[in-house]
Amino acid sequence: MDEKEELHLTSQELQVLSELDSRQFGFLKLRGSEHVRTRALILKAVKYLEGMLVQVKEEDRASSPGARRDICIDPKTYCKLGHFHLLLEDYAKAMSAYQKFYALEQDNWKDPLFLYGLGLCYYHYNAFEWATKALQMSLYVSPGFSRAADAHLRLALMFKARRFWGAAAAHFRRAKLAPHQDATFTRLELSFHAAHLLEARGLRKAARDAYTKLLNEPQLALTLKADICRQLGWLYHRCASLGEPAARARAAIWCLNRAVKAEPESGAGLYLLGRCFAAQGKVHDAFVAYRNSVEKSEGNADTWCSIGVLYQQQNQPMDALQAYICAVQLDKGHSAAWTNLGSLYESCQMPRDAFACYNNGGAAATASHSALRQRLAFLKAHLAHAPLPSVTGKRRQLPSIEEAWNLPISAEMSSRAPKSAPPPYPGKRPDEPPPLTQHQLQTLQYLQRNSHNLSPQQQALMQQLLSQYRLSQAARARAVTKSEGNANGGESAESLAEDLLKRFSDNPPEIKKEPVSECPAPSSSEAVLGGRQPVVKLEPLKAEPLKPVSFHIGMSAKHILEACKHDASGPSAWSVLGPGLGPPEPPSVPPPRLSAEQLAPPAPFVYVESKRDAFSPQLQDFCLKHPIAVVRGLTAALKLDLGLFSTKTLVEAWPDHAVEVRTQLMQSADENWDPTGRRRVWACASHRSHTTVRKYAQYQAGSFQESLREERERGGAPAPAHGALSDSDGRESGPAKRRRQARMLRFGTNVDLSDERKWRAQLTELQKLPAFARVASAANMLSHVGHVILGMNTVQLYMKVPGSRTPGHQENNNFCSININIGPGDCEWFGVPDAYWGGVRELCERHQLSYLHGSWWPDPAELRAHGVPVYRFTQRPGDLVWVNAGCVHWVQATGWCNNIAWNVGPLTARQYGLALDRYEWNKVQNFKSIVPMVHLSWNLARNIRVSDPRLHKAMRTCLMQTLRAALGTLAAVRARGVAVRFHGRARGEASHYCGVCEREVWHALLVREHERRHVVHCLACARKAEPQLTGFLCLEEHHLDELVQVYDAFTLHRPAPPPGAHHAAAAALPAPAAVPALPAVPD
Repeated sequence: MDEKEELHLTSQELQVLSELDSRQFGFLKLRGSEHVRTRALILKAVKYLEGMLVQVKEEDRASSPGARRDICIDPKTYCKLGHFHLLLEDYAKAMSAYQKFYALEQDNWKDPLFLYGLGLCYYHYNAFEWATKALQMSLYVSPGFSRAADAHLRLALMFKARRFWGAAAAHFRRAKLAPHQDATFTRLELSFHAAHLLEARGLRKAARDAYTKLLNEPQLALTLKADICRQLGWLYHRCASLGEPAARARAAIWCLNRAVKAEPESGAGLYLLGRCFAAQGKVHDAFVAYRNSVEKSEGNADTWCSIGVLYQQQNQPMDALQAYICAVQLDKGHSAAWTNLGSLYESCQMPRDAFACYNNGGAAATASHSALRQRLAFLKAHLAHAPLPSVTGKRRQLPSIEEAWNLPISAEMSSRAPKSAPPPYPGKRPDEPPPLTQHQLQTLQYLQRNSHNLSPQQQALMQQLLSQYRLSQAARARAVTKSEGNANGGESAESLAEDLLKRFSDNPPEIKKEPVSECPAPSSSEAVLGGRQPVVKLEPLKAEPLKPVSFHIGMSAKHILEACKHDASGPSAWSVLGPGLGPPEPPSVPPPRLSAEQLAPPAPFVYVESKRDAFSPQLQDFCLKHPIAVVRGLTAALKLDLGLFSTKTLVEAWPDHAVEVRTQLMQSADENWDPTGRRRVWACASHRSHTTVRKYAQYQAGSFQESLREERERGGAPAPAHGALSDSDGRESGPAKRRRQARMLRFGTNVDLSDERKWRAQLTELQKLPAFARVASAANMLSHVGHVILGMNTVQLYMKVPGSRTPGHQENNNFCSININIGPGDCEWFGVPDAYWGGVRELCERHQLSYLHGSWWPDPAELRAHGVPVYRFTQRPGDLVWVNAGCVHWVQATGWCNNIAWNVGPLTARQYGLALDRYEWNKVQNFKSIVPMVHLSWNLARNIRVSDPRLHKAMRTCLMQTLRAALGTLAAVRARGVAVRFHGRARGEASHYCGVCEREVWHALLVREHERRHVVHCLACARKAEPQLTGFLCLEEHHLDELVQVYDAFTLHRPAPPPGAHHAAAAALPAPAAVPALPAVPD
């Protein structure tokens, strides 16, 4: 009997294996003694499956093309194999198996277990962009995913590491709301991460309060207590805003001593304690702390760099040299150690070695140190003409860098040198390469010294040792505190997040069986290997399951109701785009490559000379054909009184009306500098506050008067760029002058003009506009929402001074927008066509900025270099700017002016399709869609007749999908005995969103029965909180008969052809996309 036949899996073993998948990762610790039998079973299954895969490959080689095979491989086999390797923590093989499944299975995106496992593998390899995408897709496909808490936590940690603060905070909040019994972390550990996020964002006092509150928790684990004390102690040490220096120093020492006491085997607290002692001038205490840190077998580059600093301060250059050499041998990219080493060589009159060390520090060392850049330039010029050093010259105080690299370390230091230093926190990865032994290090040094005279075998050995050395140091470097010269001085977000998360699963809870209904696609976790007769099926035999029913828009509502009773699909994972369709992907920059002229297209302008021109259909057609357009002369032709929106009128009408203020740095429109003025960036910082119309008007007028005074003092010379830095000034002045000339400005934004009682005159004046541009119109989708969405179907006003910026963005849910400049100054606009928004997003990611959550000011030159065209134009007083659906745009005021803006939704297939696409993509990105597209779609179906087949198909599909979801939700709650009550909708009642995931909840609202303030839940979040929905009540917004009637009545409208002579002419005109009717009773 061969080996394959000996591997037999019993039905009981198949049952156990069928229940194992990526959800058990972090819970099932197969390296522990309590799961020896499970580990052996998984290894047996892996061996069997891999053997069958090898056999299939051999048969493929031996058989002729088209021959019938005895064994066929189901792609799910690779997915199951990936799950097994993941549980065994063999990440390389797990990734390989998952990638194979990804290549073979076209609908791989529908399997949340595969996506979750793939995301864990990417996370392990720090491929955060890919891990983020996989985990987000797992939550999108399965909103009720049982491991949602862990997925949200990992997403939060990755966003925190990438400095996407808003997204990180949102995922921390959702992880906290998930049931902790389904997570590998505790509430206290999650609260610690949330506190660290506050610290990383610069909210030091809030972080201190959060850390202090955590330390008062009675059930705090010692390791977590040590982490909190370390962070709090280091926060006191480096943050001057937390009190007087002496008090902060005492608090830092006290916290770090508590950290050492809580976790005596860790050297991280001792290292930070040494840093604090060194800053206070307590040299002996600092040496003791550093020595103890190294003796804990946790020596790292930072520790040795700090020891070198102390030796250098004590005028012991040789000892300092050896300490720095230890640091850079551990981490060859340690910029602080290289810089300090260069400084040491300079102090010993060895400029060549100093120059080499400064260069080895890399760009990170010179980027933020102008003095170091100047020093490098001086040394380079000096050494170019300096004679070579003489061998017989006077004795040098220190050996050269080449000699020092190969010198043996003194006995005192070698006794403290890191031999096999693990990371600062427990839970080292099992697959991390072991550090080189002392003998291997000596061998590597010898081979490096003689690299030009090595045999091929010796070169291979040297490369192998180098690879092992770099891998071991890179693994250790992930957990160390960043460099001595780091401005933050604390641990990086990446290392803290990763190491703490690894430790969360050290004490796993019991594995809980998952009900089949927890996952909408349970079949995806099965691994089937077989042909005409399956060799092995890792699933127990079951009764014949329900088969998914095929749905299409030709079905009547009655047929949909009947089909839903027999549908096996989950009730909450359907896309409004259509059955089986995944979410939209950000588009790549479309080919072909544009020419220089095409990358800087002229802005489309149209001039309106009369009221007839303003109301002509050609004007609307012109706007709808271009990504962005300027309509000049419209307000004059319609005799709009723009003075109603002037600052003077606003102050006279409602002086105490609220104004949101953004404090920004004044810059030219072409540039965006970091706060230091040293480098150009995309991050656009602004600080939020609030004031009143009267107070901002005083600031706006004072700013203008100050500008006039400055102009008079210059003798009538015009102010450069309306008070902003000119291009030449920005490039020639240097960072010091740029910081000296930089001024802060205040931008008054989001002034709400929605109250008709206050702003009746202003809103009435806007009714003079043509129908397609009005705030409220039957031809405007947003007028059919039935309730207020501030700033979208209401008017907002912006009060500006020169330099006021609206950062880059697309409008909410890709709706069009109208912007009118009230004057008296101008605004400068930039726009990118919607087809290129994926290219803008790519560059945002490259600049470590969140496209949706971040604030960014793009560089037009960089966009064009990336193949993205950029419109640029000036909006004068009275100009109306039309921003078409999906256009990316950003605006800067070049004078003192006010602007009014609102959104509109033309009744076109393109507008509706782009809005739905963004609605689904927002779900993947965990971003709230301000426009409730489901509620809007049903209101549109009630109120309008559609003659465009594309628009009808998209709307009918959305209605069908959401009706299915509503029926599925009602069936699920009734199956659990939850009471369903009719709630209805009040006139003007806002749409509802889940209080946990912030997705729109339509028709079936789940609330807790005994809560004072009812928080709406979607079905997925309610089941995560209570699997049996205990204590929940379901409220229906509509009668089912009403929905059936609306769905069946929404048919494609075919207007009757006009009679007689007009028939031919009418046939040549395009049919309208929709025939709007005034809403009967908007709900």
